Parts: sequence; C-alpha cells; structure tokens
Amino acid sequence: MLKVSTLLLALSLLLTAKEIHAGEKSLYDFLWLDPDKKVYVLQNKLHKKEHSFYVDVGYVANFTSKFQDTNGYQVRAGFYVHEEWGLEVFHNQYSNKNNDDFRSVQAVNDAEPFIRRFKSNTGALVIWSPFYGKINTFNQIFYFDWSFGAGISSIQAESNLKTATQDNVPNRYFPENYTGAIVKSNLKFHLTEHIHLSVEYMNTYYNAPSAKSPKTDRLRTNTDVITSIGFSY
Repeated sequence: MLKVSTLLLALSLLLTAKEIHAGEKSLYDFLWLDPDKKVYVLQNKLHKKEHSFYVDVGYVANFTSKFQDTNGYQVRAGFYVHEEWGLEVFHNQYSNKNNDDFRSVQAVNDAEPFIRRFKSNTGALVIWSPFYGKINTFNQIFYFDWSFGAGISSIQAESNLKTATQDNVPNRYFPENYTGAIVKSNLKFHLTEHIHLSVEYMNTYYNAPSAKSPKTDRLRTNTDVITSIGFSY
C-alpha cells in the first residue's frame, strides 16, 4: 500500500510540475525501484559543434579490389558553420600489393587479372550531423555524433587495362585520373572535450572502363572504412 501511495504521489507531482530541469549530473532515486537501482537523467548537449574546427588522422582499409590488399591513411579537416551543418576536406593515400587471389590466378592461368587501384583520393564534402546521443557502458557515459556527408573528389589511380586486354604483352600499369562523387557515414565518439574517435564508411562513385568494356565508361564504386582519432576546438 505504501508503494502504491508513493507512486501516485510521484505521478501527481510530475503532472502538475510546469518545468523539470535535469543536468548532466542529475540523479533520481525512485522509491518503487530496487533500493540499489538509480536512474540518471541526462539532457544537456555537452559537445556542441557550431563554429568549431576539427582535424582527424586515420587508418584506411579498402574493400574494392579482389586481387589487391589495399590500405592507407586519411587526413581530414572540417568546420561546422551550424550545429548540424559543416564543410570538410580530406585526403586519402593508398598502398597496394598483390594478394593470394592474384597469385592464384597467375599460377593457374599464367595470366594477369585486370586491376584498377587507387593511389590517392582528395575531395570536399558538405556534412550533415542530425543525430547525437550517449551510451552508458560500465558506469561510464560516452557521447557520440552520427553524421553524413556528400561531395566530390579528384581520384588518382592506375590500371593494367592496356596490357590485360592483349595477349603476350608484359603486365604494366598506367596512370588514370577521374572525378568522383562521395557519400559517407561517420560515427564519432567523444573521449574528452577536445579528443574523439571516429569510424567512417565512405563510398566513391566514378565512371571508368574495364577489361570487359575497354571503350565504354561505366559506374564504378570504391569502398573505404576509416578508423581515426581527432582533435576539435
């Protein structure tokens, strides 16, 4: 009976209260819960982005070529003109090497597969960051932002298209340049007021020929996953 009375009293207070304010350190101890349980109420946004700069450095894992192990690094910088909208520039630098699939094709067929590999990718994007939140893990609260980006880039690549389509010609790579369209999604975790970790999924779309259609450009996709650490101020 005491628990029911307490519940009705709490509900009446909530319904009649005009304003309820709860800061980051607010704590409510509800009597009808287990005595050991507490409810933390977090409302204020701690890591505001408007008029802030950030610089990130990250590791790039590429998942495009079947015959190459491709990785590299990324440097990006941005500025938020609004709490939800920002501008960003980036540069991806890649390193490529032949993988086991490449060596298998070479050993079985005594031939070189067609390969196009990125050397670098540099671009600019508009960033939209509509979502933010927090996660309570091991009694520690981590704040995060979830953003999306779209923009254009300049791609420096190379391929063996000229030699892969000819018989008895030594394999050779020739430089290529393309203009790409970028879309991406980024999840940023705030470790401190100025330091954050990010996980990013980036797709680059561009038109280029292939060994099947060497004279016709078709839409191609390059996929990167970037893990990075950054500083904002």
